Amino acid sequence: MRVAMYYANNDVRLEETSRPSAGKGEMVVRIMASGVCGSDVMEWYRTGRTPLVLGHEIAGEVVEVGEGVPYRVGQRISASHHVPCDTCHYCIRGHHTVCDTLRKTNFHPGGFSEYVLLPEINVERGVYVLPDEVSFEEATFIEPLACVLRGQRAAGLREGDSVLVIGSGISGALHIALARALGASVVAATDLNEWRLKAAKRFGASGAFRADSDVPGEFKKLNSGRGADVVILTSGAEAAIDQAFEAVDRGGTVLFFAPTRDDTPVPLPVNKLFWRNEITLTSSYAANPAEHLEAMELIRAGKVNVGDMITHRLPLSRTQEGFRLVAEAGESIKVIIEPQK
Repeated sequence: MRVAMYYANNDVRLEETSRPSAGKGEMVVRIMASGVCGSDVMEWYRTGRTPLVLGHEIAGEVVEVGEGVPYRVGQRISASHHVPCDTCHYCIRGHHTVCDTLRKTNFHPGGFSEYVLLPEINVERGVYVLPDEVSFEEATFIEPLACVLRGQRAAGLREGDSVLVIGSGISGALHIALARALGASVVAATDLNEWRLKAAKRFGASGAFRADSDVPGEFKKLNSGRGADVVILTSGAEAAIDQAFEAVDRGGTVLFFAPTRDDTPVPLPVNKLFWRNEITLTSSYAANPAEHLEAMELIRAGKVNVGDMITHRLPLSRTQEGFRLVAEAGESIKVIIEPQK
């Protein structure tokens, strides 16, 4: 079968490898669509781990099942690449995404291939049968939307809250759309890219500001003179983090949704944030299976319109182009690879 083998952001090669077979409890899925995630192009994060096949936002159809698998050939599914154990200290406390099992699990190879093998634990805990109303393309958004849902839950976002989303790529677009769906009163977005600022408004932003402008001041004009109840960082740039600290309102929350590059340290103005102002800094990573199911229902019900976020559809042979589009962060929001083409 064909795979898109990742060596670097500018070196993704179409290669041949053997198609996997399903053993006991395992399942083989023909990949129909696989989204390129912003994390896929974090080249610094791949140091010492290449070559490998990336792609974790998958949708496809079951083509082979092993003994004991409760799914059937022909079913349309999405699946989690990481799944928690549900029994450890972290899972019991609701922190499924820091579970050791979750961090070790994966399907093989990644989703930028014609077929993937789901190990037994993934079959048991991370397979989602797609409703008829959800296309393969839309299903590639289940995983990223689940991550966004977990993040907004961690931030304590409530109906009527004012929200500032810093960064208007695919994570930002999903945060904007979900905040609107959850009843946020004001949702504003930032970016340096004018094309993405216009897109942010299409996805529900009441205001869209250049990231190099007076964002805290512009947001206050939009929000009756107050800062944001929730600031969501989909950028790890130090300037973006400083901006979040300036824009958050008293009693508000800053959600760190994106990593910084190479563990970049950021100065923390303790008195400004905490003493008398009761500002909360929190973070989130990935999502648990229940959140994947919630995300799938949000898509099925049309509460988050993900189809309009797709800007590029490319065959497997053009995966390198897909990585370039995402890495450049230009006129693209969601790039989807179609491995059967």
